[in-house]
Parts: sequence; structure tokens; C-alpha cells
Amino acid sequence: MMKEWTIGQLAKAVGVNIQTVRYYERLKLLGPSARRPSGYRIYGEDEERRLRFIKNAQALGFALEEIAELLKLSVTSTAHCGDVQRRAQVKLAQVETKVRDLQALARSLRSLIRDCRAGQPTDRCPILQSLEKREKRSNKDNRNDSIASRSVR
Repeated sequence: MMKEWTIGQLAKAVGVNIQTVRYYERLKLLGPSARRPSGYRIYGEDEERRLRFIKNAQALGFALEEIAELLKLSVTSTAHCGDVQRRAQVKLAQVETKVRDLQALARSLRSLIRDCRAGQPTDRCPILQSLEKREKRSNKDNRNDSIASRSVR
């Protein structure tokens, strides 16, 4: 006999909340296999597998839009593993870029922490001074971006 779950039972079995299941339904990533006469949604093993697929893909960093593409590929008879592999390669490149960005951020923080003398007054704190400089630089960059976008028009 096939398993049947209500939305709450499915959510609990997979480890998500009910609102998540409803959200995925609104995005057409998931849907009930049937409805009871009372209107309750009923989910089967296919929906459980699909929900686990979504959760596992998210754990690998895929966005819901990308997951929708992967789900379509999984049921498209003309799709090949290479189609999925290309999407995974793109995701890997994005993750590697984020890792490099985070490593640069960690180096900056280490440097600031190393330069900090705990006994100094805060008006000479290199961390606070760096944050003030970054704010000024950020504002200058925003102004330059604004000027550049106006000159392109």
C-alpha cells in the first residue's frame, strides 16, 4: 500500500514547515497528488521524493528557480546528464567565487584585528577608522556610479 500524507505529515517527514510546502505549491514546484472530499491535500511518495529533492538541491546552494529547471530536466525524456552537469558546474563556479570573496573578507578582518591595540581610545581604533573610510569610499563609489549611469543615457 502506498503512503499517504497530509501536508503536516509530509512536512514533518521531510523536515520542513507547512508554510514551506505551501510556498513550493504556489511556485508550482510541488503539488498534492489528490484531495480528500473534505478538501485536505493528500501527498504520496512521489511528492515526498520531490520535496526531498528540493531540500537537497537547496542544501547544495541551488536557488528555487534553478531547482525548477532541474526538476524539469528530471522528467524530460530528451534531457541528458550533461544538461544537469552544466548547471552543477555553473553553481560550483558561483560557490567558488563566494568562497574567494569570503576568504578576502576574512583576510581583511584578520588584518584589522592584528592592527588593533585594545588599550587605545576608540578615536584611534583602526577597525572603526577603517569602517569610516569604507563608508566614505562606498558613498564616493555610489556617486560615481550615479554619474556614470547618467552619462550613458
